[in-house]
Amino acid sequence: MSLQANLLNFAYMLTSNRDDAYDLLQDTTLKALDNEDKYADNTNFKGWVFTIMRNIFINNYRRAGRAATVIDTTENLYHLNLSQDSGLDTPEGSYTAAEFTSAIAELPAEYSVPFNMHVQGFKYNEIAEKMNLPLGTVKSRIFFARKKLQTRFADYR
Repeated sequence: MSLQANLLNFAYMLTSNRDDAYDLLQDTTLKALDNEDKYADNTNFKGWVFTIMRNIFINNYRRAGRAATVIDTTENLYHLNLSQDSGLDTPEGSYTAAEFTSAIAELPAEYSVPFNMHVQGFKYNEIAEKMNLPLGTVKSRIFFARKKLQTRFADYR
């Protein structure tokens, strides 16, 4: 119980929300009490409890990410990579999507290929392996492609 203040501070640092921090603290306390038989004597109790809290936070974060998963039943999984507010309900929104696609295609291949792969969901290291490039080069090219597109479409937001 003497660690409650420290745990609350750590929980607030993880969640950035007062109510979520209290919920995380409560979950951690219950988990520690339920698993007290798993605590090994002569080990760092404070570290053990903080690890429990961190793991609960990570598990909850992953669970929330899985809960937000959208199942796309359209042909060719068309809606899967669209944001919720993509604006494709209107002809103007479709034209904007075509403009973005065109702008990406106009980028030099050294920028457009890794950028398209990143948008498709490839991780940086996967892109680096497939293109036989250093990881830093891939990250730089994606960053520069994003900057060029932001400059070109600065008026849209």
